Amino acid sequence: MINNKLTKQELSRYSRHLVLPEVRIKGQEKIKQSKVLIVGAGGLGSPVALYLAAAGIGTIGIVDFDKVEENNLQRQIIHSTKDLGTKKTESAKNSINNLNPNVKVNLHNVKLDSKNALEIIKKYDVVIDGSDNFPTRYLVNDACVLLNKPDVYGSIFKFEGHVSVFNFDNGPCYRCLFPNPPPKGTIPNCAEAGVLGVLPGIIGTIQATEALKIILSKGEVLSGRFLVYDALNIAFRELKLGKNKNCPICGESPRIKELIDYEQFCQMKEEEEKSLEEDEINVQQMKKMIDNHEDFLLIDVREEPEWDICKIKGAKLIPLSQIMNRNIDILEDIEKDKNIVLYCHTGARSSEALQILRDEGFKNLKNLVGGIDAWANEIDQEVTIY
Repeated sequence: MINNKLTKQELSRYSRHLVLPEVRIKGQEKIKQSKVLIVGAGGLGSPVALYLAAAGIGTIGIVDFDKVEENNLQRQIIHSTKDLGTKKTESAKNSINNLNPNVKVNLHNVKLDSKNALEIIKKYDVVIDGSDNFPTRYLVNDACVLLNKPDVYGSIFKFEGHVSVFNFDNGPCYRCLFPNPPPKGTIPNCAEAGVLGVLPGIIGTIQATEALKIILSKGEVLSGRFLVYDALNIAFRELKLGKNKNCPICGESPRIKELIDYEQFCQMKEEEEKSLEEDEINVQQMKKMIDNHEDFLLIDVREEPEWDICKIKGAKLIPLSQIMNRNIDILEDIEKDKNIVLYCHTGARSSEALQILRDEGFKNLKNLVGGIDAWANEIDQEVTIY
């Protein structure tokens, strides 16, 4: 049981808060007794966790099931080189404890899903969504609506970041803005498109700010407002959001009364299982083709900067951006009946390229499941993982 009264040591630690009229001792005690759940200990979760710990949040929960990888360290500042290979939750807890031993840290070393989300989220006052995929975003939103918890949303992509607060004080939820997820593969993730390393620091810090404002009941919370940050031009713009009366979960006649299968909702499970039978190949199968000296063309559809980082031996680079133009001289030299295997970073872009080439008359096409990332992890450890 946490004693919500401030100790002498805490009065000194949080003295810069205590002199703020909007905080004072009572406000700091509110911060101390609050419980915040952070979904994802990655790029966004890192600054959120560190700043909330420094601010004196009494209990911080962290949900993540991944381990620290070297390519995380460019932006996930809560982890360090010595943490490589360890659970992200454990690494995050160590950093938080080193910063502020007064904070209680609850670790949830699981993948958040429909079976565990309500049980985990119900224990917290504020939820901060630092996830990087659509199934988790819809899951967090729906769980927060069902439990009446504020959802502090953030996302990053290349040089742009988004922040909003959903389901706060009868405001709109994530589904009011995005009723349906985008088609699979149409929006590349950060691993494929890249992200400026400092960007999640900016967006995550804003998320942490919103959480503290909610806890303190101070200021104008980003509810009904969608903040867009352009790092290249150092520009903020704000979009006004209204509550959608037809929203399936927070509208006037909600249809969603319980959590659903979000992988299926985001068109992932069914499509993946179907395409695996029809036009996909895994890395083990391709390795066997290579070992058997089978005649096929391996095409890398990533962009040239990625090709410069790493490549699969024997591949030919034809970027998706060129394939989409459908005016590629190099394709004219390829027989339409030639056996072709396409790959990208994780498989999304090569799947899109496959459909375009099929429309152009190419017949024997296969997409490498997991892309060069799977190849590096399972077949050739000499290939750089990025």
